[in-house]
Amino acid sequence: MKIKHLVIVCLLALPAFVQAQKLYTYPLGVQAYTFRNQFPKDVAKTLDLIKSMGITEIEGGAQKGQTAAEFKQMCADRGISVPSTGVGYEQLENPAEAIANAKTLGAKFVMCAWIPHKVRGGFTLEEAEKAVALFNKAGKQFKENGLTLCYHDHGYEFQPFGKDETLLDYIIKNTNPEYVSFEMDVLWTMHGGGASMPEKLLKKYPTRFKLMHVKDLRKGVAGDLTGGTPAENDVPVGTGQGNWKAIIKLAKKNGIEHCFIEDESNQEEQFVPISIAYLKSL
Repeated sequence: MKIKHLVIVCLLALPAFVQAQKLYTYPLGVQAYTFRNQFPKDVAKTLDLIKSMGITEIEGGAQKGQTAAEFKQMCADRGISVPSTGVGYEQLENPAEAIANAKTLGAKFVMCAWIPHKVRGGFTLEEAEKAVALFNKAGKQFKENGLTLCYHDHGYEFQPFGKDETLLDYIIKNTNPEYVSFEMDVLWTMHGGGASMPEKLLKKYPTRFKLMHVKDLRKGVAGDLTGGTPAENDVPVGTGQGNWKAIIKLAKKNGIEHCFIEDESNQEEQFVPISIAYLKSL
């Protein structure tokens, strides 16, 4: 009887044990740009599609013809929250509107995904210096309003700088951690810095990255510093170059708060469910 009782106890505890062993425990999130082809046609149907995939977080904002409040309500009606939204680089000069927009959406994070630069593949120290000054200035204003400004890397920042470092290192080291955090786009990090760069950065700067774009680069693709690659090089998570077990372990250990699947292929409706199934399997 004692053995039988022990077996029953073990069976009852099994689901909790299995859950405890799961690696990917973030809520399922998506970057709105993934559905750039669907949103302009019908916002409601697109959000219904997102909900049907089990996604409960979205990084984005109001679609064309909508207010932030309307978009937030449509998301809330489907059990979807908006923890992060975007801001253009030029808006950071006077971020009052971006701050108000983020507050209306209920976002905690505001991310900037591009630093304008004159030469494609030729991002310069001068451009990085200007960005650092702007990020620090705007980041202070965001913090004063209960928000966190994050810079989203795009691959071109991996221009060599100094001894064994890059201009991304320069940006990270010269922005005030009280005011500026970062969002790692895994595909662009690999494209600009190599397949092992996501792990290297998470180890080197364990408290600076707060958000992540979960996104994979086709195997065999050699990256460059342009910040661009053909759409067919964006593949379902788990089928490309990313060492996802290591990346997610480090993300959880080092302070990544939200992960958003982003798919820039033209097969997003087929690829996103594959990415979700892979993440759930970890």
